[in-house]
Amino acid sequence: MEENKKRWLTPQEFEDEFAICVETQKKMRSARSIPYSKIGRKFIRYDRHKIDEWLEEHEVVGYEL
Repeated sequence: MEENKKRWLTPQEFEDEFAICVETQKKMRSARSIPYSKIGRKFIRYDRHKIDEWLEEHEVVGYEL
């Protein structure tokens, strides 16, 4: 991971970087299928370290035809 990237991402920053729209994020959070943190009742943040781990755990390896 690059040193200059911020660790905690807002839902909009997460969408900009990973192309998962805010509405889809909301559905994934409701299903508890994506790691996130909640600050108070209002603020959602994604920990880049946990997202990187989550992406590695959900890797789908392709195959040749």
